Amino acid sequence: MKINEISGKVVDAALSVHTALGPGLLESAYEACLLHELAKRKLRAKAQVPLPILYDGVRIDVAYRIDLLVENVVVVELKAVDQVLPLHEAQLISYLKLSGKPLGLLINFNVRRLQHGIKRFANNLEE
Repeated sequence: MKINEISGKVVDAALSVHTALGPGLLESAYEACLLHELAKRKLRAKAQVPLPILYDGVRIDVAYRIDLLVENVVVVELKAVDQVLPLHEAQLISYLKLSGKPLGLLINFNVRRLQHGIKRFANNLEE
């Protein structure tokens, strides 16, 4: 399955969750429901994947976690905030660099229309 197909299915799953639940819930509720929707779509996804930092040749575990890792290529960072800040975008970009994964989706569920809450980020994406 190509990476754009995977990310399309993630967005479709997120739209299903948002349509059913709407805005205003905790991030953890959206995460659990999105994980369920991804499984229904036969996508392999893991939640709260540990992300260490490699510094000076040493692995340092500092408790960073990827919200969802889909098919081991798409990093999904979930938010339930009034406004996505540059800091949230920087967080996802850093996660992409640290993990070496090619694509990231920042999904903010606290919006009226989910289309306005999705941002896509690439990290040396080749497709």
